[in-house]
Amino acid sequence: MGWLDNDVALVTGANSGIGLAVTRRFLAEGAAGVGVLVRNAQGADAMRAEFGGRVAITVGDVRSEDANAEAVEATVRAFGKLDTLVGNAGVWDHFATLRKLDRGVVSAAFREVFDVNVLGYLLAAHAAAGALRETRGSMIFTLSNSSFYAGGGGPVYVASKHACVGLIRQLAYELAPEIRVNGVAPGGTVTPLKGPESLGKQESRLSEIPGFSDAVANSVPLGFIAQPEDHTGHYVLLASRTNSPATTAAILQSDGGWEVRGRPGRR
Repeated sequence: MGWLDNDVALVTGANSGIGLAVTRRFLAEGAAGVGVLVRNAQGADAMRAEFGGRVAITVGDVRSEDANAEAVEATVRAFGKLDTLVGNAGVWDHFATLRKLDRGVVSAAFREVFDVNVLGYLLAAHAAAGALRETRGSMIFTLSNSSFYAGGGGPVYVASKHACVGLIRQLAYELAPEIRVNGVAPGGTVTPLKGPESLGKQESRLSEIPGFSDAVANSVPLGFIAQPEDHTGHYVLLASRTNSPATTAAILQSDGGWEVRGRPGRR
């Protein structure tokens, strides 16, 4: 018996990192199936090879209204319902500070990062709301320590993640009482999160930055950089009607203690 027995979820950005870990964990917790929205055919093939008929795959861009609607429809068609939406796809700006952004690049970087990180979530929520009302389900969005604190990226990324806090709160307000809306805010994690094409970082991955893992580990009290699997229990908890029926507009921080960053001296 699992916490999500017979539930059905839809996960965007599901073929790597936290999205893939959440998909695996939901199925391990008894989910009847998981719909996944992935960016390309290569990602779809990898998901199909690992999960077979336990996933319903849609290939598309999270910035597309049609792709999000198709993903919801494919999930309901395959498994009969939708209980949880996990909005997870994102892009990081590789610490592109204001001084590093050339004239003409600011607008392009803003549009790309906000379209993926904020608009993508809004479109997913819009597409899934009807199916979730029928099941009195929930939405869960992946945020970041940058949703609350400076220093985890440049101004474009940090602003986009702060915007997602407002999105969660407003959707929780609007969609109650039928749909619960919550978030999980991981800190630095070993994940292949890519950068924006507008900054020429589309092939650069967060986890491949030299010294990144050590820098994260040394900046938080718990002293280690997380793996994607380290966050998945929070998603399970928030998706579970049994274990979080009274929880909405909540954001669970899973960042190694970033608020009290800096490791204490040992006595």
